[in-house]
Amino acid sequence: MDVYFKNTKLEKELSMEAKLNTIHGAKRAKLIRIRLADLRAAPNLMEFWPPYKHPARCHELTGNRKGQLSVDLDHPYRLIFVPDHDPVAKTEDGGLDWSKVTAIRIEGIEDTHE
Repeated sequence: MDVYFKNTKLEKELSMEAKLNTIHGAKRAKLIRIRLADLRAAPNLMEFWPPYKHPARCHELTGNRKGQLSVDLDHPYRLIFVPDHDPVAKTEDGGLDWSKVTAIRIEGIEDTHE
């Protein structure tokens, strides 16, 4: 998949080794690198379906985060992203068509339980 970032500040934070380790610590930095590599290597988001498959536990968020997805890092932190398509592909029942998501935009690293 193509992986983009919501802004250049976040792209630098997650792309520069020293910055990544300083901001997130060695453990989370390693998991961020692994998750980004996994996402880039996948032809589409269907590689992470069904939800909770793989250590990444990719799943759609709900409530005020509807439209966002996340993959696990170190508990309780998650890598948050959205499909980077306009319009976003939907299934017949109106859900996200994971097989058609070939580009994502990283929104940040957050504890979604706060």
